[in-house]
Order: sequence, then structure tokens, then C-alpha cells
Amino acid sequence: MKGLNPILWGLVAAYAGVTLVITVFPGVIPVPILIPVLTLLPVAFALLHGARRYGWAGILVFLVLCLAVSNVLENVSILTGFPFGHYYYTSNLGPKLFLVPILIGPAYFGAGYLAWTLGTVLVGDVRSTVNAFMTFAVPFAASFLMVAWDLAMDPTNSTIRHNWIWQQGGGYFGVPLTNYLGWSFTVYVFFQLFAVYVRFRRPSRDVETRGLPTSYFAPATVMYAVIGLAVVLAYLVGVPNTSVADAAGVVWQRASIAEGTATVTIYTMLFATVLAAVKLLQPAPLASAEPGSPVAVEPVRAIDVTTAASYTGR
Repeated sequence: MKGLNPILWGLVAAYAGVTLVITVFPGVIPVPILIPVLTLLPVAFALLHGARRYGWAGILVFLVLCLAVSNVLENVSILTGFPFGHYYYTSNLGPKLFLVPILIGPAYFGAGYLAWTLGTVLVGDVRSTVNAFMTFAVPFAASFLMVAWDLAMDPTNSTIRHNWIWQQGGGYFGVPLTNYLGWSFTVYVFFQLFAVYVRFRRPSRDVETRGLPTSYFAPATVMYAVIGLAVVLAYLVGVPNTSVADAAGVVWQRASIAEGTATVTIYTMLFATVLAAVKLLQPAPLASAEPGSPVAVEPVRAIDVTTAASYTGR
């Protein structure tokens, strides 16, 4: 895909710009417009970035797995309490597929793809030519990177914005531990299914056998960081120090929620971003030039060898 990187960086800039505007000037963008924009920008990024690496068939498999697994398990949890706990969605996020807003699935996909990509940077790649251990290690690591996003955004979206309601509240600003255990399970399932798919499909693209240049991973790393920085920026700008009660009647301070989620974000999402950046900036061997060509190609990082919180999504 020629000219892909400028488009990807443009999507990163657009997401950063929107989060900056709504943080500094809250209410300037109507919520019915804001929520789809903050959801669909990462989706567009994931589709384009993923197609470069896995082909359109591959990234669409990732999309279908995210949508199907997340919707099934969220609906099951709303009905039974497994795996997330007891909660329900309000009407704030728009139309629903069964009991879950339609936008939740795309939110899983956008953030999930970024977590998967950082997982491959930090742990190694998954494909048929590498150690089978990576087929399990990458989904496991990526699930932690994904749950870090939920740690950043769930208290604000549930306890303050009431996009969804935890019926018994919870110790983390009104959110229960079961939520994060459920997240770990849910995202691990679709990451693992995708890893098995990638592992056993026939390599049909040159990038699957030779690796990708370091510059390919930079936009995804920065996009993940921007999502986290949005939480920190919201705290720095300041929020009204008013009280808010969860469904169990426990009273929390909005300023405390902002400070708590910013602290967690710095030491989870932003720390992971720093690790990924260090990994990407390490010297990588030059790919061999084509026979007879006097010009060396761009350094390629064969990861398996060398090495904004959204308003939506739970």
C-alpha cells in the first residue's frame, strides 16, 4: 500500500486533535457525534494498518472474531453475570445488538488491534515460520495491554458518565474486579483464535516471511499512547470536584477518579508504550539488498527474530 504511512499518521493526528478539543473545550462536539468519531477513527486505523501486514482477508478475520466474541460474552454476562459481572448498558451509546450497543464491538476491535500490535512488538511475531510458543505468548501479553485501556476508561464511563451501570458497584471507583477478569478472558479468547489462524494459514504475503520495517509499527505505538495520554490530559486540565454515587450507593469524588485513572494509565499504557518504543529503536539488522542492486533497503525489524481513552467500550 503505497502512501499508507501518511494516512495512518493522519488518523493518529485526527484522534489526538479530537481528544484535545473535547478535553479543553468539553461539550463543543455533541456526544451523538463524538462517540462514533472516537470509536471509528481507531477502527479505520486498524483496518488499514492490519491489511498491510495480514492482507484484507486476515484483518477481516480479526474484525469478525472481535465482534462475535465480544458481543456473545457481553450479552451472556448481562444475562448471567459471567464473565464480567452484573451490569447493563444505558441508552447513552445508541442502538443495541441484543443487549449491547452496536459501537461496543468496533471499540473492542480498534483498541484490540493496537494491543495486539504492541504485543507483537514486545513479545514477538506470530506466524508459521516462528516458534509455536509465540502463538500463546502474544495473546497473553496483548490481553494485559488491552485491559490496561479498560482500567483507564471504565470508571469514568460507568461511574461518572453512566454509559453502563455496575449493579453492585465495585472497589475501583465503582467498578468490580470481575470486570477486569472478564476483560482478560474475553480479549484473550479472540486474540488466541486469531493467533491460531495466523499460525496455521499459508503465508501469502512477503511481509509475513521477511518482516516489516520499524517505521510500520510507529503509528500504532503512538496511537496507543495517545489514547492513554487523553486520560492523563483530562486529569491535568482538571474536573469539577463534585461527588458521584455508584449503583451500590458508594460516593466517589470526580477529581479522585480522574487522578486515579491517570495514575494507572501512566504506569500501564504509557509504560507499555515506552517499552515498545525502546524495542523499536534498538538497532536492527539491515535487510539484504536485491542481487545486483547497489542500494540497501530500509532497516527491517523481524520481530520474531530480534526481539485516548475512548468514550465507548468496556
